[in-house]
Amino acid sequence: MSAQHMPGAASGEVRRLVVLRHGRTAWNAEGRAQGHSDVSLDRSGHAEAAAAAPWIARLSPVALWSSDLARARETAAYVAKESGLDPVFDARLREFALGERTGLTNAEFEARFPQQYAAFREGRWDPLPGMETTEELAARVSAALVDLVASIAPGETAAVVAHGGAIKVGVSALLGWTPEIAQALRHPVNCGWALLEHEGPVSAGRWRLAAWNLSVPDPDFTSAPPVR
Repeated sequence: MSAQHMPGAASGEVRRLVVLRHGRTAWNAEGRAQGHSDVSLDRSGHAEAAAAAPWIARLSPVALWSSDLARARETAAYVAKESGLDPVFDARLREFALGERTGLTNAEFEARFPQQYAAFREGRWDPLPGMETTEELAARVSAALVDLVASIAPGETAAVVAHGGAIKVGVSALLGWTPEIAQALRHPVNCGWALLEHEGPVSAGRWRLAAWNLSVPDPDFTSAPPVR
């Protein structure tokens, strides 16, 4: 979905979160599972982050949180520059801990762990040593997002920089979706973002998904956000 079709500002009791995936890394380009590895953005990732940041700033966030892993921190730096916010780094926003799968391509994963790879292809987790379960990831990411939305006032927006799997699982948990329903969501693209709305008291309100996998409309990352 193009950022040209972003929904308008929320009002009243609604708080909003814009949740941005980090830019591309060399391991993304090679198809390697990153997990908690501290891989930096590559040249394309820096270009993606620089292009996405003005669109995030256009939503007027009042707070910026980020995973503490390098690829997220580096992406958050671009958002910080455009928004004037100081990022808060929270380890709860990290990607899946992947244990012995870390650093492997899918072909290497299949060759070394065929049973776990087969489960992965079916949308299930068969955890390897050191690997988190989906439930563990959902609990920590959703808790961080709830804490962030609790820190802003009704009518305000906060920005988050995290990781593809963490975003998909954490958002699904907030919406109350089962893992099977969550499989219907496309994995976020690098520097794609989602918009979440929360209405009512933080402890008992309602979450809505306002937009998913928005991205800068020009694929060569030369477009500037329109002035409105």
